Amino acid sequence: MVDQEHIGIWGTSYSGGHVIVVAAIDRRVKCVVSQVPYLGGFENSRRLVTPLGLVGLRQAFDADRRARYQGAAPQRLPVVPTEPHGTVAILPHEPARQFFEAMRDRAPTWKNEATLRSAEYFLDYDPSPYIGQIAPTPLLLVVTDHDTIVPTDIALRIFNQQALEPKKVVLVPGEHFEVYTGRGFALSSQAELAGFRQWLVPSAR
Repeated sequence: MVDQEHIGIWGTSYSGGHVIVVAAIDRRVKCVVSQVPYLGGFENSRRLVTPLGLVGLRQAFDADRRARYQGAAPQRLPVVPTEPHGTVAILPHEPARQFFEAMRDRAPTWKNEATLRSAEYFLDYDPSPYIGQIAPTPLLLVVTDHDTIVPTDIALRIFNQQALEPKKVVLVPGEHFEVYTGRGFALSSQAELAGFRQWLVPSAR
């Protein structure tokens, strides 16, 4: 049985945006932790891809959609570059390539590929309009201070201007993937556990 008075949700990166949407539309959620979330939609995509690159991507999206309509298999791209400082990938960032390369031993069956359609959904996704609808559910935002995949300044601006109380932000030193390893993981996980204890466990209040 689920205790509906103690439901907390957690998401990171792309799913860090998902939990913001869920917390806004489902009042059974009593606490939400969003870690390094993809928040900015079009603004975020302009940071990831140059304007000229976006034009080329839109053309590729359209061509892929037409081909799939005619029965072709979805076109696929690497998630991260296959070589250092490569550029052909959904996440053409060297920190992303290094992180996924380091995780190969933990996930040996993972394939470095995703559909082009997934990239289209990723670039068009924008959960930020929902963040102001979360209150009175408590919101904890955990971001890194040098994030170039989901830029720190975009996430903090949206949080500060649109999110309502009760809310809290925790800043972790480092790049996007710092929250998953080493000292960054210790800082983020401890802060997130404290948030859940504060807002979900009556004895901890």
